[in-house]
Amino acid sequence: MPVAVCIVTYGSATELPGCLESLRHLEAPVAEVVVVDCAGGDDSPQVAREEGAGLPLEVVALGENRGFAGGMNVAIERTRSPFVLSLNADARPEPDFVARLLERIEAHPGLAVGAVTGRLLRPAAPGEPRRLDACGMRLVPTWRHLDRASGEIDRGQLERPERVFGATGAATLFRRQALLDAALDGEVFDQAFHSFREDAELCFRLRERGWEILYEPRAVAEHRRWNLPERRQAMPPAVNRHSLKNRYLLRAYHQTGRNFVRTFLPTLLRDLLALGYVVLRERSSLGAYGWLWHHRHEIHRRRRRIQARRRVPAAEIDRWFWHAGEPL
Repeated sequence: MPVAVCIVTYGSATELPGCLESLRHLEAPVAEVVVVDCAGGDDSPQVAREEGAGLPLEVVALGENRGFAGGMNVAIERTRSPFVLSLNADARPEPDFVARLLERIEAHPGLAVGAVTGRLLRPAAPGEPRRLDACGMRLVPTWRHLDRASGEIDRGQLERPERVFGATGAATLFRRQALLDAALDGEVFDQAFHSFREDAELCFRLRERGWEILYEPRAVAEHRRWNLPERRQAMPPAVNRHSLKNRYLLRAYHQTGRNFVRTFLPTLLRDLLALGYVVLRERSSLGAYGWLWHHRHEIHRRRRRIQARRRVPAAEIDRWFWHAGEPL
């Protein structure tokens, strides 16, 4: 089953060589590799062409920064393979990573598997223990979506395949049929998200359309993640602004009345803390609130379309706020 690898870059010239080199060693057939550069201002396109020599590679240099969402949409549109691997430039999949993910899909012919993700590990500093980066995505009642076991020392936990709510866009294999089914007007990722939380929003749409998302622990990749909550003050103001905006955008699209009642108190507390933090320490993010108000009618229209396309009851999604994973 041929696979297309889609990579979005922004100032990623130093990361691309290692990422593209890892693709040369993948056991599964890589039919297409598309690198989309979002006008990062460095020589990422040139580096991609040089380091990707010999790969079935296409490099697209955009004239503007469309974020991960917009860049990934361009990459997906330019591929045709039945499976799509979304991959960050700072990710390094092991040679059997894709093969293990495909095996997990094949092991469940009775399930409509739309995506499967693996065990992502952070690079280990000399003398330091190896830490997990992501083992699938989970939801919590404050309407946070978290990478399971993120930052924990790798002690072999989460060693069994599971059903999970979602998967990070850093290294996840998607079935093209599922992506096209969840898309709105041909748009897989919502470009209003630009960057941050766009993968969680896609996972909501996949699950609302009845697609399963799985976790395969034998599929291992290294992820040199930079955007972490504890590094928020070091991140660009635009990224933090998108993060705040997208927190509310996610709920505006997908929260139901029943869920609103069940999660009201913890979510309200988190919202108040976020507002206080922005007013006192991160005033550059105040524009997120203005953006949401200015686009309120567009947001409402998109919500109605998303809700009208549901195939599964709302309660089926709600239970993921209290279940980090379920056995297969």
